[in-house]
Amino acid sequence: MQNDSGKNVELFVPRKCSATGRLVKPKDHASTQINVAKLDEEGHIIPDEVFTYVLSGFIRQKGEADDSLNRLAQADGIIKNVFSYRR
Repeated sequence: MQNDSGKNVELFVPRKCSATGRLVKPKDHASTQINVAKLDEEGHIIPDEVFTYVLSGFIRQKGEADDSLNRLAQADGIIKNVFSYRR
């Protein structure tokens, strides 16, 4: 599809699950997107700076959403020493 200036634009840009890399389909009503705000040293929110995590319905259905969110947040440096993966 083209806009008024003649550039090609997409109507739908699919999201990807942050934990698995799977595409989140438009009909996946169990998926969720969580924005975690960055904080300064005093605990105040820094405007317009967030970490965005998308979790697909597949991960939530398996009961792995909490572990996945902890793993992703620890990788981004938001939390420390929370996730310990054992198989």
